[in-house]
Amino acid sequence: MLTTGTIATAVTAFIVTVSLVEAAILWRRRQGTENPYSWKEVWLSLADLAGRKLSVLLPLSLATPVFHLAWEHRLFTVTLNSALMVFLLFIGQEFCYYWYHRASHRIRFFWATHAVHHSPNQMSLASAYRLGWTGKITGSAVFFAPLVLLGVRPEVVLATLSANLLYQFWLHNDWIPKLGWFEYVFNTPSAHRVHHASNLDYLDANYGGVLIIFDRLFGTYVEERAEEPVRYGLVHPTTTANPIVNQFEHWVSLFRDMANSRKPWHAMGYLTMPPGWAPDGQGTTTEELRAAAKQQRSGAVEETKGATEDTMQGDLQQA
Repeated sequence: MLTTGTIATAVTAFIVTVSLVEAAILWRRRQGTENPYSWKEVWLSLADLAGRKLSVLLPLSLATPVFHLAWEHRLFTVTLNSALMVFLLFIGQEFCYYWYHRASHRIRFFWATHAVHHSPNQMSLASAYRLGWTGKITGSAVFFAPLVLLGVRPEVVLATLSANLLYQFWLHNDWIPKLGWFEYVFNTPSAHRVHHASNLDYLDANYGGVLIIFDRLFGTYVEERAEEPVRYGLVHPTTTANPIVNQFEHWVSLFRDMANSRKPWHAMGYLTMPPGWAPDGQGTTTEELRAAAKQQRSGAVEETKGATEDTMQGDLQQA
C-alpha cells in the first residue's frame, strides 16, 4: 500500500537521480571549456537535501501552530468536490506563493534562508532542491495561512505547495530554450533563469511558481534577452564548498549587522528591509545599485558629449 512517506521517498529518489544524470552529462560536455561543470554545486545541494530530511526529526516547525490557529478560526470549510474548487485552490496557492517568494527576496530575514537557493553559480537541476535548512523556523507558513483561514485543510495546503515545488524542478537548467506561447502564462526555464540571475537588469524578477501571470500583473516580470547573458549566483558570489558556511553565512552577516547597529530601529531595519539596506541610505539594495548604475551611465554620456564638443570646436578653429 502506497503511503505519503513512500511517495515522497520515491519522488525524492527520482529527482536526485535525474539531477545526477544531468550533472554527469554537463560535466562531460563542458570539460575543457570556459565554463566547466562543478560537482561542488551538486554536493552542496545534496547536503542541503540531507539536512532538511534530518530536520523532520526535530519539532521546530512554525507551520503547525500557525496553521492550527488559522484552522481553529476558519471562516468556511472548503470541500474539494469539483474541478472549479480545485482550480480556485490552485490560483489561491499561486497567489500566496508569489507573495511568499517576493518577500523572501525583499525582506532580509526571509532572504537569509532563501539566499541558499540562489547561491549556485551554475544553473542545473540540482539547484532545485537546495532550499536552505532554516525555512521551517522562519515562519514562512504565514503566507499560506490565509488559505487555511478560508477553510482549506492544512495538509491540503502543504500538499499543493509540494506540487508547486515539484513543478519547479524542471525549471532549473540552462539548456531548455524559450517555449513560445507557454512563456506568457507559465513559469518556464527561461523565466526562471532570469530569476536566478545576478545581472542588475534581472534582479528581483519572476517570482511565480507554476504561473507567471502574477509577475505580469504586479510588474515583476522580466524577459530573458539574448544580448544580456545570465550570470548565475548572488550579487556577491559565494564560493564555499562547506555546507555549514553555505547554509548560515547570511544569518551570520545579518546578526552581525544587527549587533553593530547603534540604534534599535536600525537593527530592525536590517531585519525587515531588503538585502543590502543600510541606515545611511548608502547601501546596496537593488534600487540603490540601479540608481548608481544610471548615474554612472549619465556621467559617461555627459563626458562623451563634452569630449565630442571639444573635438568639434578644435576642428572648427583649425579650419
